[in-house]
Amino acid sequence: MFTLRRAIRGDVPQLRELIPLSVRALSAPWYSREQIEAALEEVFGVDTQLIEDGTYLVAEADGLVGAGGWSRRATLFGGDQRKGGVSDARLDPATEAARIRAFYVRPDWARRGVGRAILARCEEEAHAAGFRRAELLATLPGVALYSAMGYEAIGPLETAMRDGLSLPGVRMGKRI
Repeated sequence: MFTLRRAIRGDVPQLRELIPLSVRALSAPWYSREQIEAALEEVFGVDTQLIEDGTYLVAEADGLVGAGGWSRRATLFGGDQRKGGVSDARLDPATEAARIRAFYVRPDWARRGVGRAILARCEEEAHAAGFRRAELLATLPGVALYSAMGYEAIGPLETAMRDGLSLPGVRMGKRI
């Protein structure tokens, strides 16, 4: 089993190890090696704003086995190196959707309930903060999880990266 807790700044080194491990293994059936490596440089990474806001969670067992969070900020995706093309402005829970963000699972813990547990907690917390809807940008490997948890596709979204590469994903949403 695993336990969930709030991420702290001290988790950043472990998160920096978890993210590429998760992305390289779990994205390989969906994206090319070039797309994965470009995305690790430009798209995927630790977003310390989520940690500072107290909305990022980690799952622990034998070290960190997963991470993910929610946000009351406009950023839809990205880490400290790139914030999805929008500001970190605060959202209005009465009229805007909370953001589900930055989910990563250690490959040997995939499909063992880590992502589901983190997502359920994120939805509970966002709802308690006044949000009635959540949105996210799912990578292709994440679409099945989010669909199983009740998210519906809003539309495709391509993230432009270096060397003419792009990372296809699906913007999804749900009432919470």
